[in-house]
Amino acid sequence: MSQGACENQLLSKLALSDKHGEASPYFHGWKAYDNNPFHPTHNPQGVIQMGLAENQLCSDLIKEWIKENPQASICTAEGIDSFSDIAVFQDYHGLKQFRQAIATFMERARGGRVRFEAERVVMSGGATGANETIMFCLADPGDAFLVPTPYYAAFDRDLRWRTGVRIIPVECSSSNNFQVTKQALESAYLKAQETGIKIKGLIISNPSNPLGTSLDRETLESLVSFINDKQIHLVCDEIYAATVFAEPGFISVAEIIQEMYYVNRDLIHIVYSLSKDMGLPGFRVGVVYSYNDVVVSCARRMSSFGLVSSQTQSFLAAMLSDQSFVDNFLVEVSKRVAKRHHMFTEGLEEMGISCLRSNAGLFVLMDLRHMLKDKTFDSEMALWRVIINKVKINVSPGSSFHCSEPGWFRVCFANMDEDTLQIALERIKDFVVGDRANKNKNCNCICNNKRENKKRKSFQKNLKLSLSSMRYEEHVRSPKLMSPHSPLLRA
Repeated sequence: MSQGACENQLLSKLALSDKHGEASPYFHGWKAYDNNPFHPTHNPQGVIQMGLAENQLCSDLIKEWIKENPQASICTAEGIDSFSDIAVFQDYHGLKQFRQAIATFMERARGGRVRFEAERVVMSGGATGANETIMFCLADPGDAFLVPTPYYAAFDRDLRWRTGVRIIPVECSSSNNFQVTKQALESAYLKAQETGIKIKGLIISNPSNPLGTSLDRETLESLVSFINDKQIHLVCDEIYAATVFAEPGFISVAEIIQEMYYVNRDLIHIVYSLSKDMGLPGFRVGVVYSYNDVVVSCARRMSSFGLVSSQTQSFLAAMLSDQSFVDNFLVEVSKRVAKRHHMFTEGLEEMGISCLRSNAGLFVLMDLRHMLKDKTFDSEMALWRVIINKVKINVSPGSSFHCSEPGWFRVCFANMDEDTLQIALERIKDFVVGDRANKNKNCNCICNNKRENKKRKSFQKNLKLSLSSMRYEEHVRSPKLMSPHSPLLRA
């Protein structure tokens, strides 16, 4: 037995599996950036990172608050007195003041139209950990969840890799802006049942990543009604709740079930984090909020494997308890995302590129279907490689989000300053103009060839007509010019 085979026998199936999802172009694009990162002075020809949905638009507000509230950190002279209390062992329930601050922030990010109980807040290591935790609580290996397409590329890792849970895509199309319908859900559910797959629930992102759209009330009510009829779970990933900047506004599933009194609330679960709305992905603050008591209890025990540090909890509890700061922050994040979204989409429109109409999120779904060689995912990947390697911009192809149609690309706009965004727009413009010039050149060559062929055919046609005319005239004139030996003359 070879050494490699022997070593493989010593490892788990998980360690040897390729289900993590790293082979996706979604992650390959990050590697391209890591190998050659753009910097305005040190590496101006590097790759610009537009594949990372990160909110850097309001970090100045947080920095200002920190300066004004040094006591919030146990690592400052003003906050050192709390060091011993925070640095000692904390159980997996988390600091009470932290859970209360998170619950209150979730309420304010949803317009104060719903209430959240601090006792139902379960912390986790980011939304990634929260999504995996809820899967462990709701399903066994081999069970499946319905997920409308296109969906977040890393769901394949977060939901499946360690849990053994399956994802059943619910195909949506651009004909209705990729909105999920009850008919599509019913069809996917029925097909899964016919093949013996056990459907445990439905997972939605609201607002959607990568669409950048929020669900309206009617759609949410339809989804809640669907899962209630089937008695399966509904997991709502609401991590972009505060990034909504246009109508329809954000409506949480928590608001919907307040009005649908007959719904089994044990089936409703929310995933949240501070990574997107507040721009704090490095703090690894994820939240599972469930209306099911058993799920809350199980998730809390499981959170031992992905706790948020006590220092982070203490700091955030202080900041999120400052209601004046929170209210101003939520207004500003919506305004700044709207401004950046307008700046980017307007720049694209000027060069003839459209995007899916969106009202939320830190990205747009850019439509480059007209630039594909043909309507295939192979053509999409070929175009993506050109954008990565030649245009030097990392964007994410729609196929990495399981989009049903080739030619859509997710582009993030909130993880850079305005100068870098303008450079990215210039690169896209140069590429698009160059592509059109090449197409026009090819088109002109084709047109010229067609004109030459037309001329040639016209000449040949005229020549044939001329020869035919000559033969006809010769035939008509021939009795007068007949040879004495002509058979007709002899006759």
